[in-house]
Amino acid sequence: MDESYFSLSAEDRLAALQVAATESGRGGHLLEKDVMVVWAIDGLFSSDVGEHLVFKGGTSLSKGYGVIERFSEDVDVTYDVRQIIPELAKGEMPLPQTTSQATKWREAIDAKLATWVKDVALPILQKHAEKTGAQVILRVEGTDLFVDYDPVASGYGYVPPIVKIEFGARSTGEPAEVKEIVCDAAEYIEGVAFPTAKPRVMLPKRTFWEKATAVHVIGQQSLKDEHVSRHWHDLVRLDDAGYADEAFADRQIAKDVAEFKSKFFRAKDRAGNQIDYMAAVSGKLQLVPTDPETLKALAADYKKMAEDGILLDDAEEFETLLARCKDLEKRANANQG
Repeated sequence: MDESYFSLSAEDRLAALQVAATESGRGGHLLEKDVMVVWAIDGLFSSDVGEHLVFKGGTSLSKGYGVIERFSEDVDVTYDVRQIIPELAKGEMPLPQTTSQATKWREAIDAKLATWVKDVALPILQKHAEKTGAQVILRVEGTDLFVDYDPVASGYGYVPPIVKIEFGARSTGEPAEVKEIVCDAAEYIEGVAFPTAKPRVMLPKRTFWEKATAVHVIGQQSLKDEHVSRHWHDLVRLDDAGYADEAFADRQIAKDVAEFKSKFFRAKDRAGNQIDYMAAVSGKLQLVPTDPETLKALAADYKKMAEDGILLDDAEEFETLLARCKDLEKRANANQG
C-alpha cells in the first residue's frame, strides 16, 4: 500500500516534490500548494454537505477539466442558496424577481453564510485534518476559510503558502457535474498516496460567462486588485478547448448569468454609471479595456504571474492575449446580438 503524503517526514515530502518538480518542469512550491488545494476540496466534498456544494472558478477549470495549465491558487465554492435560505429560495433555479427581493436575499445570506462557514465548514476541515494527518492551521475571516500550511518547498512569492476557500451562497451553482481530481505531482511519484477528490464542478460553459461578465465589469472600472489578469487568460484557454462556442450556443445560460449578476453583483463604471450585464450577453460584451491605466495595470499583473511560473508553459505575450480576447469579444457579440 502506498504511504500517505501527509505521513511522510518533511524531508521526504520535499524530496518527493523535488522529483515531481524536475519531472514536470513546475515549481515545487506550486506542486505543494496544489496538494493542499486538492486536500481541502476532498475534505469539503466528501462530507455530508458535499452534495450541496459546487466547485467553480479558474481552479475548477484546471483541476476538473484540464482546460487551463496555469496554476490555480484558490478555491471558489458555492453553497446551494436553497440550503441556506430555504424560506426564500425555491425552485430549480431560484432568483429574486426584484431589486428589493434581491436585497432581502443578500441580507439573509450575509447573515447566515459567515456563521455556516465557522460552524459547519471549519469543523469539517478540522476533522479532515485529524483524519489525514495534515498539519494545517485553519482560520475563518467572514465567508472565507483559510488553510495555512508550513511549506517545505521554496519559491513562494506571488503565490503564498495559504489556500483560500471563498464561499458564496447566492445561486445553486448549476449546471454542474461530478469530476475526479488528482494532485499534479501524483503522476511523477510512485509509492506515495496523494489526496484525490470528487467534487461537483460547474460546467465550463457557465464558467465562461461568469468570467466574461467579470472581465466586462473589471475593464470598465479602475483596477484595484492584483491577480485579475488570470480571467483574460482563462477565457482564451476556454476558447481553445471549444467551450466558448458551447457557451455562445447556450443563450439561456448567458441570460441566467446576466440576470443573476444584475441582482447580486451590481457595479458601476469609472464615471459612476450602472454597468448593464444584460448588454454584455446581448451583443455588447467588452473584453478589452479601453482605459490606458487599466491596461497598464493589467499588463503588470500578467507579467508578475508569468515571472512566478503561475502560467507554467502557457504564457503568450500580453499583446497576443489581448488580440485573442478582442477576437473572442467580436465572436461573442456576433452570436449574442
